Amino acid sequence: MKFTLSWLKQHLDTEATLEEITDALNMIGLEVESVDDKSAFKPFVIARVLTAEQHPDADRLRVLSVDTGSGDPVQVVCGAPNARAGLVGAFAAPGTYVPGIDLVLTVGKIRGVESHGMMCSERELQMSDEHDGIIDLEGEFEIGSSFAAQAGLDDPVIEIGLTPNRPDCTGVRGIARDLAAYGLGTLKDGHTPPAGGTGPCPVNLTLDFGDTQPLCLGFALRMVRGVENRQSPLWMQQRLTSIGLRPINALVDITNYVTFDRGRPLHVFDASKVHGDLVVRRGREGESVRALDEREYDVNGEICVIADDNGVESIAGIMGGEGSGCDENTTDVLIESALWDPYNIARTGRDLGIITDARYRFERGVDPAYMAEGMEFATKLVLELCGGAPTEAIITGYEAPLAKVIDFPVSEVKRLTGIDVSRTESLDILDRLGFESSGDGDIVSVSVSVPTWRPDIDGKADLVEEVMRIHGVNRIDPQPLPRNAIVGERILTTLQIRTRAVRRALASRGMLEAVNWSFVSAELAEIFGGGSDALKLANPIAADMSDMRPSLLPGLLSSAQRNADKGHGDLTLFEVSDSYSDDTYAGQHRVAAGIRRGTARLEGGGRHWNNGSPAVSVFDAKADALAALEACGAPVSRVQIEAGGPDWFHPGRRGTIKLGPKIVLGTFGEFHPRTLDKMGVAGPVCGFEIDIDAVPEPKRKPTRTKTPLEISPFQALKRDFAFVVNSSVAAAEIVKSVAAADKKLIADVSVFDLFEGPSLGEDKKSVAVEVDIQPTDRTLTDADLEALAEQIIENVSKKTGGVLRG
Repeated sequence: MKFTLSWLKQHLDTEATLEEITDALNMIGLEVESVDDKSAFKPFVIARVLTAEQHPDADRLRVLSVDTGSGDPVQVVCGAPNARAGLVGAFAAPGTYVPGIDLVLTVGKIRGVESHGMMCSERELQMSDEHDGIIDLEGEFEIGSSFAAQAGLDDPVIEIGLTPNRPDCTGVRGIARDLAAYGLGTLKDGHTPPAGGTGPCPVNLTLDFGDTQPLCLGFALRMVRGVENRQSPLWMQQRLTSIGLRPINALVDITNYVTFDRGRPLHVFDASKVHGDLVVRRGREGESVRALDEREYDVNGEICVIADDNGVESIAGIMGGEGSGCDENTTDVLIESALWDPYNIARTGRDLGIITDARYRFERGVDPAYMAEGMEFATKLVLELCGGAPTEAIITGYEAPLAKVIDFPVSEVKRLTGIDVSRTESLDILDRLGFESSGDGDIVSVSVSVPTWRPDIDGKADLVEEVMRIHGVNRIDPQPLPRNAIVGERILTTLQIRTRAVRRALASRGMLEAVNWSFVSAELAEIFGGGSDALKLANPIAADMSDMRPSLLPGLLSSAQRNADKGHGDLTLFEVSDSYSDDTYAGQHRVAAGIRRGTARLEGGGRHWNNGSPAVSVFDAKADALAALEACGAPVSRVQIEAGGPDWFHPGRRGTIKLGPKIVLGTFGEFHPRTLDKMGVAGPVCGFEIDIDAVPEPKRKPTRTKTPLEISPFQALKRDFAFVVNSSVAAAEIVKSVAAADKKLIADVSVFDLFEGPSLGEDKKSVAVEVDIQPTDRTLTDADLEALAEQIIENVSKKTGGVLRG
């Protein structure tokens, strides 16, 4: 919402400065988005043309000698037909920015003659579209003085950001009312008495909605005969231009002016172009109207229209029709002021794709009590600017609105805001805002009648907000938040801690975080284990976003391919977010997923003279998955890696991470070529996905005094064992069996060799492991080591069927 300072002061009697006004607007919740102080017009000065000689080399140019009031006359080359000696106008010196032509002036030569500036037209100063000649001022003016001050171009423009609940401030008067209530001046009387009229309006009006819900809640109509639709006065043109509207003619400008001055949209019809009487009704299939924006719109039974015998003349509450618009030939005008169903206006505007100032106000709710007076205000302006004689007004379908009454316990102000505002001041603030209260003495609650221009006020909390913003939110004393947690106690939830930790862990591994849509196409959902009807969106924003994602991997793969298409093939991406297995709360899982593409391995990739650039593999994905689980607090040393996994991974290059026989923590692997082909992704690509929710929370141990780290004084030992097992036995099973032989002595077990060959027998393999042995209480003897070795061999034989290789 834009308005000028002088426009505001037409409604508000105040001596406040521009800075004080903008500060007050921010304090009362009408946030100032910008202030244009019109400093761009300060360089323009009033100047007099002393002489005007014919240009020696151009018939249509004159060489002017101009007195700018700052010393010697300057030479200006001008092509305006009205340039002459004695003319007083607006001068711009070299270096001045001219907004109308978006140009910074310089000293230049025009047909061989130097020109030191410009005598400006109205269009060049954005005063109007007039550019047939330069500005020609009449009267006595001080040469060298500010032209902007004389022409009203120095009037600052203020723009505020309105929230949808404040339709009362879509007019300058509503803003002035709030400032007056804040104490920044006095609100001037804005009442408009009835204009009267002679004789009935010759055009009758009917509201015809049959047995359907009425879309028009009231309609006021009046004709003014004998108008002269000239250009609107300069003050009105300047105000409309300053807020971004183009002046057209007096009648149209009046409707725009009333819209922004009082927040009351109006419409005017050229009475000579209206055939028969007007009917307000629903549109009909097959009807259309050419609107004022010169576009054709089809209407239907859900759209309210104003029609005559020829058909639709206006889209009610949104835009008038071109066929009945007012132009310079209009002599008789119909002024319309109506109330429309806000929901229908919003729907119609959305369906037709029309955004207008009228729609903006009607869909938020205009003051229903100002319908008739708004027509009277427009009639007053028409009579003042265009002349004419009004008829009597027609008002139909209108019922005076009943004031909303709220029971208001004044003590709620203190309870809800902490501001100690007296009862007297609270009620005085509401009174200044237009509310009426009843209830005296020590009555706990008062009855507050809400003004008709405030449809956003519904309950006592809204009244508290009104008192708070006018009293001053800056007067609320800051209070520290209560400390609900003691030192050392955890504040974040387990899920929040794990989410942060896994993000840091994956980023530290060189992976880049991605944020993808939570929706995927039905085809991708089926590929990655989803696609059920429960996860299909009722109203998807796009055809390829029809299902809730069952996995984060399709989004990451698509992002990787988009980067590859732009030349960034070797990259790593991860995402920590939610995936969905069904439409219940339990079906929403917090997961972490990541992919590596091309040669983007942890130890470095890409083309290098000393690097063979091996492609990413299943082992890269496994390392990423284990690092993410470790960051989540999972006991990585106790997890089991099993062959197999989801079908979107390669059948021979995938794995599942489990904790015990039932808890599945995640999966990893190289993506199946068939999966990549369906998605249009080029490989190689590996990836992982872990379920953060599945990681069990560690059991809390009793707090005890921590002791310094103790290092065993006894010598650590290493022993190697090679076992022959069936080819189907996983190396992890052997490692697990060895570690279980003596958990106190065995510190670590790792695989260092794998051999398969005919000498071992069919379907056999040899797995060699290194065992780290760390005694803690004494030096081990040969007998101790032999007993441990026998226990290791027995464990492996019992659990895997393996035998010690000879």
